[in-house]
Amino acid sequence: METRNTAQAMVDALIAQGVDTVFGIPGAHTYEFSDALYKARNRIRMIHTRHEQAAGYMAYGYAKSTGRPGVFTVVPGPGLLNASAALCTAYGANAPVMCLTGNIMSHLIGQGRGQLHELPDQLALMRGLTKWSGRIDHVSEAPMVMAEAFHKMMSGRQRPVAVETPWDVFGQAGPVAPAETTPPSRPIPDPALIAEAANLARLAKRPMIMVGSGAAEAGAEVLDLAKALGAPVVSHRSGKGIVSDGEPYAFDLVAGYDWWKGCDLLIGIGSRLELQFMRWRWQPPGLKVIRIDIDPTEMVRLKPDLAIVADAAEGTCALLAALGDHAAADRSAEFSTRRAEARLRMESVQPQLVYLDAIRRALPRDGFFVEEVSQMGFTARFGFPVYGPRHYVTCGYQETLGFGFNTALGVKVAHPDRAVVSVSGDGGFMFGVQELATAVQHNIAVVAVVFNNNAFGNVRRDQATAYDGRLIGSDLINPDFVALGKSFGVTSERVENPAALEKALTRALASGRPYLIEVPVETGSETSPWTFLHPAPHT
Repeated sequence: METRNTAQAMVDALIAQGVDTVFGIPGAHTYEFSDALYKARNRIRMIHTRHEQAAGYMAYGYAKSTGRPGVFTVVPGPGLLNASAALCTAYGANAPVMCLTGNIMSHLIGQGRGQLHELPDQLALMRGLTKWSGRIDHVSEAPMVMAEAFHKMMSGRQRPVAVETPWDVFGQAGPVAPAETTPPSRPIPDPALIAEAANLARLAKRPMIMVGSGAAEAGAEVLDLAKALGAPVVSHRSGKGIVSDGEPYAFDLVAGYDWWKGCDLLIGIGSRLELQFMRWRWQPPGLKVIRIDIDPTEMVRLKPDLAIVADAAEGTCALLAALGDHAAADRSAEFSTRRAEARLRMESVQPQLVYLDAIRRALPRDGFFVEEVSQMGFTARFGFPVYGPRHYVTCGYQETLGFGFNTALGVKVAHPDRAVVSVSGDGGFMFGVQELATAVQHNIAVVAVVFNNNAFGNVRRDQATAYDGRLIGSDLINPDFVALGKSFGVTSERVENPAALEKALTRALASGRPYLIEVPVETGSETSPWTFLHPAPHT
């Protein structure tokens, strides 16, 4: 056994798990941990931010775009609370994010004496935001607690975890034995259920496959299943790109809704089936539902006809094998026509579509698009083609306003040689604008495109249409974004039309530096995308 302090043992555990980056802000309670990172700086780096929320979102972007753990560290109390929105986002979007924080002195926890950064019950708070949270109470526990945190985070449905360490325990030293790491556990597909699912699939005339983030590593298997069944593969947010939009079998949600009206079998793979059961709000008569999901609780939340608890790739492979030589007719031509018809109907959503087209032309096929809760972001969910899994980074069901730019920084850290574009509205961008300084200091070459309509656009539209124009809190006075970006040392420019945006974005991506592009949009001019996101129920 080697003598280590708790902080050093924690850093050792991170390195052993392949973690190469920790995002965060040092503080008094975590000085020993920051010092341990410094001593291991040739094996792991720390990227410091200007706000704790950014540290959490950068870890989220790292995790969401790679499938590997994204780790951040913040001080307890207010630091943890500032980062809690990122933990909520990671929970809702199934991202393996680890929060490492401190606490007050161990002998004072729970006494309510009002120590620096004290919360009444921080561990309970973290447990309400994560899949699992634990505390290291002694140096000898550090390897075991860290190993359990990684196992919980990466097994089954991946979600965030948190570990807290009291102020005095971080520096506590003693003999430490590395803990054995347990590989992530995966349930084995039930052969009887697979056989039943294959029988149902053979009988289907108009099947549909719905994919979510749980299928991110199963794209090839899903496409093979789609071709075997003659089924389109539909995605919403997190499923975009799992089957490339270059494939005829990949349907956006607009084409998907048209197919849904005559669908007789729905196969959900790693998906909550949000579109079919929460947004489309109508089911075709006689519909059968098969679900392949690693999370058994999903089968209770939305009970299918057949519930196959399995990893997405393994479950899909098993179903393909059970289908044997079953092969549907090639529907590529029909599906291409349906996709084109859906695209024509989308063209009414302007100016969003024409700007998104310009971004798509400038962004390499393997580049990353990070959306935001904005008119462009909502429209991108059905109007922006994606060609690979994890290339479209979203916030999931939390719909966390302001997550986008900070998340994009984490994506770029994870993929320094790939193009990363953040597309925000003016409202959301201002939530994390201070991280322009982080981008410059660490040369994180994200291109931030800010569509400025001087409003919280969705709120303003709803107030104008549903509340007789009684506008409150939705109009915004903004800074000069170009001047603001330049004040941080970020190359910045303003463009007035899609053609100019495409040229500016091409220049920005070639620069290899942080870049800001402002696009003014007339307030209230955007067509509502919600007729496609929440279509009227079919009758």
